[in-house]
Amino acid sequence: MSNRFSLLAYGVGWSANRRILVISVVLASLLALVGVTAYVTGRHGQHDASAGPAPSTPPGSAPSSAASTHPGAEAGSVPRPPRVSDPLAFARASAEMLWSYDTRNTSREQQLAGMEAWMTKESEYGDWSSVSAQMPDPTLWSRMADQRQHATAAVAEAHYPAAFKQALAEDPSAITEAYIYAVTVTGKQTIAWAKGGGGAEDRSITLAVQCRPSAGCSLVAIAPTVAP
Repeated sequence: MSNRFSLLAYGVGWSANRRILVISVVLASLLALVGVTAYVTGRHGQHDASAGPAPSTPPGSAPSSAASTHPGAEAGSVPRPPRVSDPLAFARASAEMLWSYDTRNTSREQQLAGMEAWMTKESEYGDWSSVSAQMPDPTLWSRMADQRQHATAAVAEAHYPAAFKQALAEDPSAITEAYIYAVTVTGKQTIAWAKGGGGAEDRSITLAVQCRPSAGCSLVAIAPTVAP
């Protein structure tokens, strides 16, 4: 095992035969324009969603720090999803959560449970497989725990990809089908392990975030790469 293993390496685990369009009818055409058309569904289960209002159009900016919105740890070191209605703010918090872990006090099962709590409860849209596939297998997690490996994240910024903004400007009503936003987040992940080992790397991820007016934001998927 490499001690610089990144827990959530972006873009792995996607299976073509499990992909479908996330958005039906109107929103499907919007996502086709921006390249966010490969969210997987078909996996039913209970997902937790936060309560609160959400915008019908993208807000202009995200708060400077998503960490301040975390109410506390729910499963081991995994924070609970914040109760926010801004897609950019929620995407920042989601990326920080995905890039952070602590094998010293969190089991693999706790990590997965904590991550799943961020997912949308709408199974027709949620792509849990794209998120859970980023987790190391049980053997590798055990080896990471033996090395007391842990990681923290510092989010630099979050933005709507240019193609998403253009498509939304061309058809503003399309977002109201499922209120799913594409958000690209950049930052840095710092990894440490036993005996003073450590390292850091820049990270970037594009997330699909759902923020319905009747509920707070939730995570839909780790999205395919789209134009910045």
